[in-house]
Amino acid sequence: MDISVKDLQEAISIRQQIDNLQRRLSSLLRGAPQRPTGPTAPTAPGRFFSPATRAKLAAAARARWARRRGTGGAAPAKSTGAAAPGKRKGQLTPAGRRKLSQLMKARWAARRKAGGKQKASTRKKGALTPAGRKRLSELMKARWAARRKAGSK
Repeated sequence: MDISVKDLQEAISIRQQIDNLQRRLSSLLRGAPQRPTGPTAPTAPGRFFSPATRAKLAAAARARWARRRGTGGAAPAKSTGAAAPGKRKGQLTPAGRRKLSQLMKARWAARRKAGGKQKASTRKKGALTPAGRKRLSELMKARWAARRKAGSK
């Protein structure tokens, strides 16, 4: 890379002009909060929140977390009383388990009652019948006999 002295001096001059313009701009906007310019900005590109707005957002998030944990703040939106604060979600209550059991028993009883039409053969799918097994055995014996005969020649 071959840079002449003249090009370097011009680059330094441009850089000084940029610095002067940035100083003038910051003095004009002294009352307004400075916007982050680098990639270290904590928010999405093009979005800026003042410290007051960030404080409001943080307070709202803390209130949401407190409501979710059930430790202060406003009452939770769903207050059915079915789930205790420390209980895991998605578990059946004993009453729900009993009801589900009764429904399943009734369903299976209905299937057994109407089972004559739906019942398939008791034979396991893919299993050989005794006749098929005998035929296969005969074929294998014939194959082995042919190999023995071909090997003895």
